[in-house]
Amino acid sequence: MATINNNLSDYNLEEIPNSEGLRFAVIVSEWNNHITNSLFKGAEEALLNCGVKENDIVRIDVPGSFELVYGAKLASEYNYDAIICIGSVIKGETDHFDFVCNAVSLGIKDLNLQLNIPVIFGVLTDNIEQQSIDRSGGKHGNKGVEAAITAIKMAHLNK
Repeated sequence: MATINNNLSDYNLEEIPNSEGLRFAVIVSEWNNHITNSLFKGAEEALLNCGVKENDIVRIDVPGSFELVYGAKLASEYNYDAIICIGSVIKGETDHFDFVCNAVSLGIKDLNLQLNIPVIFGVLTDNIEQQSIDRSGGKHGNKGVEAAITAIKMAHLNK
């Protein structure tokens, strides 16, 4: 398991470039919102901690993780330095989980190939709800923080 002995919230602020003046869109799935709201809070806190101003962080809610790709595509039409997609897909009893996870990951990959700004994959794809809780502010930290730090690094790389 990738998160064993890892805290997704760990980063060294001294190694992160100051990000004042950068703008970020955070596309957030409303599905499993108890998870995605925690992920957003982690991402927002990390962005602010790295110098991003509150008014340079724009949250855009979409109904589910499948819709993250379209939300990110729309956000790309504005002047953002990076887009963070936040979602949570928890395996159920049908193949729906596989279809959604595959579509979202490929969609975000495609946006990274098509757009001139980075689109970050901050989507949890867990087998059970407890795994999502553990990765959205629980014992493994917060994947939203990791997505924000990735967005900052990629935005600076893109400059």
